[in-house]
Amino acid sequence: MKKLYKKNDNTDMSIVEHLTELRERLFIAFFLFCIITFLCLIYTKDISYILQKPAFGIKFLQLAPGEYLFVSIKIALYSGFIFSSPFTIYQIILFILPGLTNKEISYIIPTLIASIILFFAGIIFSYTILVPAALQFLINYGSEIVEPIWSFEEYFNFILLLLFTTGISFQIPIIQILLGYFQILSSNDMLRHWKYVIFISTIISAIITPSTDPITQIFMALAILLLYLSGIFILKILNK
Repeated sequence: MKKLYKKNDNTDMSIVEHLTELRERLFIAFFLFCIITFLCLIYTKDISYILQKPAFGIKFLQLAPGEYLFVSIKIALYSGFIFSSPFTIYQIILFILPGLTNKEISYIIPTLIASIILFFAGIIFSYTILVPAALQFLINYGSEIVEPIWSFEEYFNFILLLLFTTGISFQIPIIQILLGYFQILSSNDMLRHWKYVIFISTIISAIITPSTDPITQIFMALAILLLYLSGIFILKILNK
C-alpha cells in the first residue's frame, strides 16, 4: 500500500507525486539561481565597485593572468546564491506547507522568514560597520612602513568571509527559538547563563572576524550579545 501525503486541499499525493513536486520545486529554485547569477555576472563591475567602496584609497592589483575574470565569476556565483536564497526558501515552504498543521505553520513559516531577514541584516551590519572598522585598522597599521596595495581576489575573499560569517551569526535568535519550541532550553535557562554567553561571544567574534583589531571584535561581540538577548525576549513573548 502506497504511503499517502495529505495536501491542504484534502487531495492525496503518492510518493511518486511527492517526489515529482520536489523535483519541480528544486528545478524552479535552480532556474532562478541561474537567472540571478547571470544578471549578477552582467553587472559584476557594479558589484565590484560596491565591494571596493569600504576600502577607500586602496589600489587593487591583478597579480595573475585572468585573476579578475575568475573573481568576477566568483562574485556572480556568490551573489546569485545570496540573492536567490529567499526564492529557494520560498519553494521549500511551498513544498512542506501541505504536510504541516496550522500550529506548525504558525511557528515554522515566521521562523523561516525571520531567518532570511536576519541573514541579510547581518550582511548589511557587516558591510556598514564591521568591514569599514576592520579595513581602517588594517590600512593604518604599518602604513608608515608599507604602502597598502592589495590583490583584489584576496580582498574579495576577506569581504566574503566577513559578510557570510556575520550573516550566519545573526541566526542566533532563530536557534534559540527552535531550542525553546522543542523545549530543550527555556528562556529562563538562557537568561541564567548570560555570563557564559558574554565570554563565548567574545571568543566567537575573535574567530569569525578575519582581522585582529579589537574594535571589530567588540562590535561583533556586542551584536551577538544583543541577538542573544533578543532571542530570550522573543521566547518570553511566546511563553517558552
